[in-house]
Amino acid sequence: MWSRHKTSSPSDEPEPGNTADAPRVASRQQRRRRPVLAIVTRLFNPLTARFAGSRWFPLAGLVRHRGRRSGRAYATPVAARPTAEGFVVPLTFGEGADWYRNVQAAGGCVIRWRGMEYPLVAPEVVDWATVRLAFSPVERFLVPRFGITQYVRLQHAHSPA
Repeated sequence: MWSRHKTSSPSDEPEPGNTADAPRVASRQQRRRRPVLAIVTRLFNPLTARFAGSRWFPLAGLVRHRGRRSGRAYATPVAARPTAEGFVVPLTFGEGADWYRNVQAAGGCVIRWRGMEYPLVAPEVVDWATVRLAFSPVERFLVPRFGITQYVRLQHAHSPA
C-alpha cells in the first residue's frame, strides 16, 4: 500500500563525510523562501496527495517510490510535467529530498499523472535551461521566482517486446 503522508523536507542533510550526495548551496534568497515552502508543503501535501495524479488535477503528479532503507512504499505529490521522453519534476528542496533520493537509489519510480500510471527510469538532475520548454508560459514566468534551480528528468521505461 502506498503511504500518502511521507513528504520531502528541506532539512534533509547528507550523512557526515558523504559529500558526493550533498545538495548544492542555495542563494540567500532561496534560503529565505524554503522555510515558507516547507511549512506550505507540510500543511498541503496530505490534501494535495488526494488529488495529485488525477485527471481533474493536472497541476500535480504523484510519485510512487520505495524507501531506500525501509522498503516502505510512499507516494509524494510533485509538480510533474510530461515531455516526449518522460517527465520533468522540479527539485523544490534540492537533491536532498527523500523522494528524490529514493528514486535515485531505485533507479526509477512510477508517476501517476492525469489518471494514468507511468513507469519511469534513469533519474537525471538537470538545470532550468534544459527543461523550461516542458512548462507552460505562465509556469516559465513563475517557477524561477521560487528559486528552484534543479530538476529531475525521468525517462519512460520501455517494456520488453
